[in-house]
Amino acid sequence: MKHSVEEITLKSGAKGLLIDIPGASVMSTRIQFRAGMQYAKNHDVYEIPHLVEHLAFGANAKFKDEQAYEAEFTKNGAYHNAWTSDISVCYETECADFEWDRIMELQRVSICEPKFNEEELKSEKANVKSELTGYMNDYYRLLWPRVQQAVGEDILDLPERLKTIANIELKDIREHYRRTHTAKNMLFIIAGKIKGRKHKIIKALNAWNLREGEKFEIPQADLHAGEAVSIRRKDASNITFGFSLVTPRHLEPNEVFAMNCLNHILNGTTNSKIFGAARKRGLVYGMGSSIASNATSSYWDFDGEVNVENAEELFELIQTELMKTLNGEILDMDFLAAKSYAMGRFQMGAQTVGQIADYYAENYFTNEAVIKYDSMPNLIKSIDKFKMVELAREFAGSGIKGFAAVSSTEKAFISSLESRLNF
Repeated sequence: MKHSVEEITLKSGAKGLLIDIPGASVMSTRIQFRAGMQYAKNHDVYEIPHLVEHLAFGANAKFKDEQAYEAEFTKNGAYHNAWTSDISVCYETECADFEWDRIMELQRVSICEPKFNEEELKSEKANVKSELTGYMNDYYRLLWPRVQQAVGEDILDLPERLKTIANIELKDIREHYRRTHTAKNMLFIIAGKIKGRKHKIIKALNAWNLREGEKFEIPQADLHAGEAVSIRRKDASNITFGFSLVTPRHLEPNEVFAMNCLNHILNGTTNSKIFGAARKRGLVYGMGSSIASNATSSYWDFDGEVNVENAEELFELIQTELMKTLNGEILDMDFLAAKSYAMGRFQMGAQTVGQIADYYAENYFTNEAVIKYDSMPNLIKSIDKFKMVELAREFAGSGIKGFAAVSSTEKAFISSLESRLNF
């Protein structure tokens, strides 16, 4: 979908993007605060941001409870959601174009004028506990926080997070909200039909009655290599694993694209060098790799599930193919095929208003960078094989890596698998 992007700064100091999509039939918004787990006042109340997020759609200055607010919000089919991460608390809405101003006002009152109360806090503490307890059965959600801890990130894993819920009181919720949900700490993205109503949108946003506050920096951890982590589950029938290679810096967009191309070569399809070869041998049903970059560090992540009897052969394959990559042994045909795939995904990636908003949110909320969507073809074309190999060597040579696995096997076996990843 054709669109144009403009960055604006409100009188309050809040910043954001207005994305004009001519003819759009929906309006999509993202409101982000640096208010995630890293900004809880201490680890004893680590789950505060998650509870603040849940309570945001509860009682407020105009509605007595969540049910009343929800009934009004959704009466014409509008949608809202929110999520919490280590860094962010983000509130999202999507609505029909004809009611964008009504929904924006409802979003304002929920974010700017919540009425936190004991009754809803008690309910949401139970809901968050239920949510996290459910995640305990998702092995990937179990292992990735342990990988983060292994490389030195100051976070809690799922069992530790569960223990903090009981400690949280209403005064903690109010303190965290007041400190983090401020104008200068807010970024926003509004995507839809902007032309002809820009000034009305800005006027509505300027009416958001938040304290000025301060803009929080993203904390930088003291990263290092960690020992293999074994999470024992007697009922685990195979090995679910994940490992990260980390470089302590932000990646530029062209570097992210280069690593995405490399991930496609290694794990993108059943023709790929690791996943494809493993699938052909009957070693795994699925595995993959991805790249993530924030303001202070970047992560080259691999994960998958493997039966115990196939684990050693799979890790030998991973080691062999990664060493080939580090030695520059990437065929031109594979490299060109990965770039062609990336170009196809680019053309498919902006078919809806929500997809466009999500694309800009990925960079803007992390680094306040605006990478125009129509610049992607040139970024993809500019990727060269040498740069791809150079980046892989940077990750492998940083000395920062973490490994975790969920299984019923002994830790010694998990450690032996990790030791095969020797770069």
